[in-house]
Amino acid sequence: MRTSRPATPTLSDVSHPYRNVAIAGVFNTVQARSLPGHSSLSIAIEAAHGALADAGLTVHDVDGLAGQFASEMGMMLGRGPVSRKLTSLGIPAIIDAAAMIALGECEVVVAAAGGAGIYTERSSTAPWTRPTNEFVASYGLFTAAEFALIARRHMVMYGTTEQQLATVAATIRNNGHVNPGAVFSGKGPFTADDVLASRMVADPFHLLDCSMVSEGGCALVLVHADRVKDLRTPPAWILGAAGDLYGPAYQVAPSFDLGGRGEFGPNGVVGRRAAQISLRMGGLRVDDVDVGEFYDPFSFEIIRQLEAFGFCGEGEGGAFVDDGNIGPGGRLPVTTDGGTMSFSHAGINAQQFQRVIRGVEQIRGTCQTMQVPDAHVALCTNGGAGALFTDVMVIGKERP
Repeated sequence: MRTSRPATPTLSDVSHPYRNVAIAGVFNTVQARSLPGHSSLSIAIEAAHGALADAGLTVHDVDGLAGQFASEMGMMLGRGPVSRKLTSLGIPAIIDAAAMIALGECEVVVAAAGGAGIYTERSSTAPWTRPTNEFVASYGLFTAAEFALIARRHMVMYGTTEQQLATVAATIRNNGHVNPGAVFSGKGPFTADDVLASRMVADPFHLLDCSMVSEGGCALVLVHADRVKDLRTPPAWILGAAGDLYGPAYQVAPSFDLGGRGEFGPNGVVGRRAAQISLRMGGLRVDDVDVGEFYDPFSFEIIRQLEAFGFCGEGEGGAFVDDGNIGPGGRLPVTTDGGTMSFSHAGINAQQFQRVIRGVEQIRGTCQTMQVPDAHVALCTNGGAGALFTDVMVIGKERP
């Protein structure tokens, strides 16, 4: 006698994939234009100890490591044998750390990154703008030009203005101005006119539309839900996470109109699919998001993400910004620590962790500055259309 095959389960029919994973500790080291005496590894290890202390744990609790230095940290922390994921960048490494716990491999995982002692040419706009291959690799003004291509296309399509870009930059830089931990703390306040008065770097980006360069480390500690009772601080929970990719970052000139799976739009809205998946995974809509810890390599990327994720319609991001929605007290405060424009841009890996770290602080209600009242859900991102990828993570106060 044949039996009918059971229907394929949907997410609503099964446990949430990250239900048993909590973000237990977060930490940023001192961030500065330069940290003499530190290497990228040493500052990442300092961050790992700080995140463990924040969680109320020690290295003796750790059985998993993730991130750029997972192998080295296994020895430096004296924790072998441990599980490890060598994923670089921010959100993908956190997803890997969460999977190690969700799949039963680990109970306490540290994901850490750092950048120090890498760039030494400091007389240029950014220290990497003067190598011999500056126009054929991911260095300096070529990066700015790539993101500028995306911004200019949007301006042609929808009439987005440099003034609107400058409003984004001023908002984020002012978030950093009041943040005592930011590299540019106390350097403002800034107006949109100040941004427009700064020199042009790659049209339409003025100097203050662009991220800076700095050094520092950061880390997160993820634990199995059974360990939450042992924590020093309230946990944050991963409600959803996903990534979008159109191609290898910084190897080919990007195009706003680069296509692929057309139902999700071109590269100009990269991250749309990832945001939809992440929100759906948590049973959420964009209206449920209280704060957007968006990655901010250049000012236009904020406008682009607002549209891609559905906080406003296509071509409406500039007006959304003009209406004060992304500033303090707005509908969706963004990049509340100052981001890569003002807080820190510590190498390729560390600053991408920092978006999630700030999201955790918002959910906990422990931000030193720019705390969003009663924040329950934060949407955090990495990447951008100029790099052909965007990763998304939604975190919240309630366990999924």
